[in-house]
Amino acid sequence: MLKKIAGLALLTVFALVANVAIAEDQPGYEVVSPAQPTANPDKIEVVEFFWYGCPHCYSFEPSLASWLKTKPANVEFIRIPAVFSEQWGKHAKAYYTAEALGVVDAVHSDLFDAIQEKKQSLESEDDLAKFFAAHGVKDADFRETFNSFIVDTKLRQAPAIAAKYGITGVPAIIVNGKYRTNGTLAGSQEKMIDVMSLLIKKESGKK
Repeated sequence: MLKKIAGLALLTVFALVANVAIAEDQPGYEVVSPAQPTANPDKIEVVEFFWYGCPHCYSFEPSLASWLKTKPANVEFIRIPAVFSEQWGKHAKAYYTAEALGVVDAVHSDLFDAIQEKKQSLESEDDLAKFFAAHGVKDADFRETFNSFIVDTKLRQAPAIAAKYGITGVPAIIVNGKYRTNGTLAGSQEKMIDVMSLLIKKESGKK
């Protein structure tokens, strides 16, 4: 029971951490301190932290997908699966495998649907191999990538990356390594898009 309660808390609680200051003049987001470097300084970086088992992430996905279709040309979008437990790690490994295979666009939404709607756990290597096979990935290619050094490295790095951004719940958005928003801060998951767009304009003006 305690484990179940703790798991639910991870989905709903967006706690503050000591190194984060609230931006009182612009409600809807927090300032990440210190700001984190971005992969491409010529772009405005938007990072989404998510978990396939999170119903809030699932309900946020359509709004995010719509935004991605018309995102500004100067924005680079990155997904990072959060890893707060062993179960979350198994789903994160599935994402990193898809990323390494270059099939994120083909499997991302279906992974959400399979876990959220069809109630498939998709945690074991065999179950995931069947899922990827249904999306055109050869069994040998999946297993080789699933057990590769690059996927293992990204999986081990994921908790540290989330900690640097002060991520304590999902879905959460980081804009340009400086600002964090989530459903609680923005007022709703739909309003996260509005806050994100505001911050993108703010950072674009600086460039």
